[in-house]
Amino acid sequence: MSTARGGGGRSQRWSVQPLTPLMEGPDLEEILQEEGIGRKEISNWDAIREWFRLQTTNSNSNSNSKGTFSIMSNILYGDNHANVNPAKMQDLRLLLGVLGCPLAPIPLSTDQLHTPLIITKNSIPFETSTANYIIQQYLAASGCFKQKDGKETVKNMYATGVLNMICCETEVSTGGGGGVEGGVRSFGTKSGESGCFVVWQMSPGMWSLELSVGSAYKVVAGSDGKIVWRHTPWLGTHAAKGPHRPLRRLIQGLDPKSTARLFEEALLMGERRIGEEDCFVLKVSADRAAVTERNDGPAEVLRHVLYGYFSQKSGLLIYLEDSHLTRVMHTINDNKTDGDDSAVYWETTIGSSIGDYRDVDGLMIAHRGRTVATVFRFGDDLTMQYSRTRMEELWRIHDVVFNVPGLSADSFIPPADIFHSLG
Repeated sequence: MSTARGGGGRSQRWSVQPLTPLMEGPDLEEILQEEGIGRKEISNWDAIREWFRLQTTNSNSNSNSKGTFSIMSNILYGDNHANVNPAKMQDLRLLLGVLGCPLAPIPLSTDQLHTPLIITKNSIPFETSTANYIIQQYLAASGCFKQKDGKETVKNMYATGVLNMICCETEVSTGGGGGVEGGVRSFGTKSGESGCFVVWQMSPGMWSLELSVGSAYKVVAGSDGKIVWRHTPWLGTHAAKGPHRPLRRLIQGLDPKSTARLFEEALLMGERRIGEEDCFVLKVSADRAAVTERNDGPAEVLRHVLYGYFSQKSGLLIYLEDSHLTRVMHTINDNKTDGDDSAVYWETTIGSSIGDYRDVDGLMIAHRGRTVATVFRFGDDLTMQYSRTRMEELWRIHDVVFNVPGLSADSFIPPADIFHSLG
């Protein structure tokens, strides 16, 4: 991953923009400008709604949208992608946006990253104390307690892997408002692409990810421990809003200590069987202050919840699920005096089966898994419609190396284009 520094001796500030996994689809503003349509102001969430409308329209008639998609392809990817199948291009963008580099729901503070894991059992509720005991068992099963004198011997990590992403299908209701009988129809290309990824991590809180799918689709993301950023061909480089959160791909069996810290304040929700394994289910939610910081204009993050399923037999994490709900307000009529607003809700649920644990330098690291994500849109009073899109990723880790010589904080400096000089 290429890195760059700001100019020497110049004061700098961050240019923070939203990083939201639901902001997928065409960059409508650029497309409209290219077509000569005089619409200068449009928000990201307006583009989402328009993308949904175009998607459902295209399922009935693909021929009418060829011109728009040709323009979109040139804008987003250049002439080399002008002949890419439009439906496949949209599927890949959605796949990379939702499954490429999602973040964990819960922020990890600097104090948590530096402080040894200490689990207390006195004067706390039963559900919390039991959850703490389960996390202790997980740390022991993962090999974290084998380190001498409690000192962290793992300073950094490097992992490579391969994956296959599949956009399975989209289910859309066909209305039902105004006395009109509605129904549900499904469509989609069920397209899939193979790819590979490399991830680097360094304590405290620094990581870097490069993920490529197909011949020329690539997502690069990273964190220097203070700010999280992401680069895609269609959105460029932008920083995440809200508190610093770890990369979700790391807590899918690659970093047991960070996973344990995420569940430090978890509650025991009960027991559940996953496949052939009986599991304890732990739940932790992002607090209100943390999710409020991630709000973006008309888009309000309502909740973000994380569930961990820990095997009663092995003590290891075998399933991870998080649910993210966002409400987007928009005005139905252009007349501001009407005050007639409508809310659209977007819920993203990502569930990961984690397995094939192997010993790597004394730590148990997961080497294989399957992730299924569902994006659910509902609550639009204008159309009385909902949509549900399902996608899947199969991943496998090829190589894991700890304590890579020469890796330093300089390797995690964000790209120069998210810096702006003052004065």
